[in-house]
Amino acid sequence: MSVKTVAIGGLGAIGLKLARALDVGVDGLRLIAIAARDQEKAAASLADFQNPPRLTNPSGLAAADIVVEAAPAAIFAQIAEPAISMGRIFIPCSVGALLPRMELVEAAQKTGARIIVPTGALLGLDAVRAAAEGVVDSITMETRKPPAGLVGAPYLAQHGIDVLAITTPTCIFEGTAWDAAAGFPANVNVAAALALAGIGPLRTRVEIWADPNVDRNIHTIRVEAEAARFTLRIENVPSEENPRTGKITVLSVLACLRGLVSTLKVGS
Repeated sequence: MSVKTVAIGGLGAIGLKLARALDVGVDGLRLIAIAARDQEKAAASLADFQNPPRLTNPSGLAAADIVVEAAPAAIFAQIAEPAISMGRIFIPCSVGALLPRMELVEAAQKTGARIIVPTGALLGLDAVRAAAEGVVDSITMETRKPPAGLVGAPYLAQHGIDVLAITTPTCIFEGTAWDAAAGFPANVNVAAALALAGIGPLRTRVEIWADPNVDRNIHTIRVEAEAARFTLRIENVPSEENPRTGKITVLSVLACLRGLVSTLKVGS
């Protein structure tokens, strides 16, 4: 089997765990580079790796066959643009940052790059994609998170909402997936992924709840389509490092990477 090289942008809750999994060993994949804001801290985190990857800047990640973006959405373009211009496989975790940059898809068509959105903290994207091959009447998503998992969202600052003061389940946002991704860039990448898999960001409806009664990030998706009607619900355990990110997200990216090199791939 030919080995594909991997580079990771970001060494936070997703990036570091993914890097460790690759360092332990995944057949067909080899981690060669990491980009991180604090390179001294990154070097310390990588010190016990069997095969420490080199530290580089965001554009240097494009030396690898596969570039995984697991960084703050603010530097999304710094990682995505060089990878796509070099014709690499680009896997974004900040899917919400991709929605307003769909010109990257056009660029990838010209360079031969591929943009592969992992399932992330969601489930059932295969079913949503299948339904979207036919007629879909509506897709809605309700997200419930502990209030602490929503702290820092631009939408909250713009509307003067103090989620830590919320004591009962409260709907703090209702609108399109497009607006949800813009207002909660670190929280609802799932909404962006759902929109891309289904009927687009303007037709996909989203509710976001701050719920002090839950200790997991809960997503409920309802699809009304010509081929099927279905409801999907997942309760993700927040990561200790970053409560905005579910533990399953890094596992999803790892599964996505395996699917790129596996002889047997299950799911569409």
